[in-house]
Amino acid sequence: MAKILVTMPDEFLHKIDGIASFEQRTRSELIREALRTYMKRTGIKDTQKASDNAAKLEQLLG
Repeated sequence: MAKILVTMPDEFLHKIDGIASFEQRTRSELIREALRTYMKRTGIKDTQKASDNAAKLEQLLG
């Protein structure tokens, strides 16, 4: 599984970590879900492609 480096303001990261802690899951799980939701919301027409991309992204984000 690959790892990526993402840069964000400290305050934003603290909010993400707070939500992840409250929901008792990892930061990576929260970010993967957010990206899956974004992909669905943006209306990717090819749902199989969206699913494949989500699976790849999940592998990348660990």
